[in-house]
Amino acid sequence: MNHKVIDINCDVGEGIGNEPILLPLISSCNIACGGHAGNEKTISEIVKLAKKYKVKVGAHPSYPDKENFGRKVIDIADEDLKISIRKQIYTFLKVAESEQAKMNHIKPHGALYNELMSNLPLVHTFLEAIKGFKNNTFLYVPYNSVVAKEAVRQGFKIKYEAFCDRSYNDDLTLVSRKEKNALITSPKSVLNHILRLIEDKSVKTISGSFKRIRADTFCVHGDTPEAIEILTYLSNELPKKSIEIGK
Repeated sequence: MNHKVIDINCDVGEGIGNEPILLPLISSCNIACGGHAGNEKTISEIVKLAKKYKVKVGAHPSYPDKENFGRKVIDIADEDLKISIRKQIYTFLKVAESEQAKMNHIKPHGALYNELMSNLPLVHTFLEAIKGFKNNTFLYVPYNSVVAKEAVRQGFKIKYEAFCDRSYNDDLTLVSRKEKNALITSPKSVLNHILRLIEDKSVKTISGSFKRIRADTFCVHGDTPEAIEILTYLSNELPKKSIEIGK
């Protein structure tokens, strides 16, 4: 079997506080920067940890909605959303630069991420907000999404993202967190899921069918209760399959 090096990312700085255990097990992280969670203090703490464990850092902007943790679509004017996203990213950048850390990527959070899969007007607003970073920063986006296609058309550097701990619908959207089968919590099931993504470039959906998907980075949610157990298991089992989590 060919040796493969993969990127596993986590959403962090969201108030869970498990980053000291989490970061040694991953290769990139998406740091909440004030929209749904996080502030300069939490960003600073995580950037320092990331440098210690050679983990790439990225900004994780959201709808400005701490009340709903960025998981609800909110009614906000395009210009106000652009201002908020830029403010969040510049908050992240200010801290990262003070720690001599480079912003590797931007990954939208929650409802904003999900809406960008299919909402072209929102995609235009979002890409306009982050266009100043397109030459030297990756954008983490779902495969075959509207945001991925438009970002490529506009010259952004993208990495396709797949989720290790979430179930997929047939259209490659994520199963709603309101559904009981939305999360994959068994470490062995997550391993099987990620191996299929890596080796077969496919995902088994909740209907039992297999859909083609491409992934350059793989996400385990930092707020999944089993996140540490899952990542510890992956870090032990993936090398047995000649797969390395690249630092």
